Amino acid sequence: MSRQKKNFHHTFGVLGGDMRQVYLAQSIAADGFPVLTSGLEKAQGERPPEPVDFEQLCRQADVILLPLPATREGETLNMPLSAQGIKLDEEFAARFCGKQVLGGMTGKLAASAEGWSRVSLRDYYQREELLIGNAVLTAEGAIGAAIASHPGSVNGARCLVTGFGRIGKALCLALRGLGAQVDCAARKAWDFTSIQALGCSPVQYGEIGGGYDLIFNTVPHVVLGAAALSRQSPDCLLLELASLPGGIDLEAAGRLGLRVQQELSLPGRMSPKSAGELIKETVYNMLEETEN
Repeated sequence: MSRQKKNFHHTFGVLGGDMRQVYLAQSIAADGFPVLTSGLEKAQGERPPEPVDFEQLCRQADVILLPLPATREGETLNMPLSAQGIKLDEEFAARFCGKQVLGGMTGKLAASAEGWSRVSLRDYYQREELLIGNAVLTAEGAIGAAIASHPGSVNGARCLVTGFGRIGKALCLALRGLGAQVDCAARKAWDFTSIQALGCSPVQYGEIGGGYDLIFNTVPHVVLGAAALSRQSPDCLLLELASLPGGIDLEAAGRLGLRVQQELSLPGRMSPKSAGELIKETVYNMLEETEN
């Protein structure tokens, strides 16, 4: 996945985040670029390159790579692998004037201080190459979770995918490749044509039947209500991949005795190395576009 970028003259600073940022820093270092890291000291099994304190990283790095998401609640930097905490305030934002700052889901970060308006802050999670790559990793992780929890084989299983966005497409393709019988619920007529082209069967949300072994939801609002859930057997495993509130009516599923597994943030949990390398490639693309 790595592509050497010989025309860069940057020192990268990776600040905070989870194991994706650890592998991100390692991959950049493997490409021969100087990398400083901070806020990753609790990483298990992998050592971040060139760990330094926050102050030194801010002084020496000219490209700052923030986590995905940059912040969860909008008050502190996302730093699950650190005992320290960094408050998001005007002083924090001011440290990055004159630097290139790239982070994931940066909306709350940008709103945390007026000073971010004077910083070159860009969101790598808005890039299509990262979103598509993450969708593939999410599909792979979801199928892995299903294999681990479902007593039957995916090959020959009756599967329903709800939603035909990036993750839905990746799931349909991967499940078909494993020999599953795949239905996909969507709304748009042109999506139905694409679903059929993948060898899957399109269904309307209001016409979802029963008898599925595995159901994968990718829609962030309820599309699997009591009526559709009541048609499923107790052996059906439902996997919720969408962000809250999700597409599965959890209260109805509970009443019906159906198993629902919450499988959020799969790339970071199950494929952090590949996810980190995807971030790196996206960052490289963004830097090349501004410098060439």
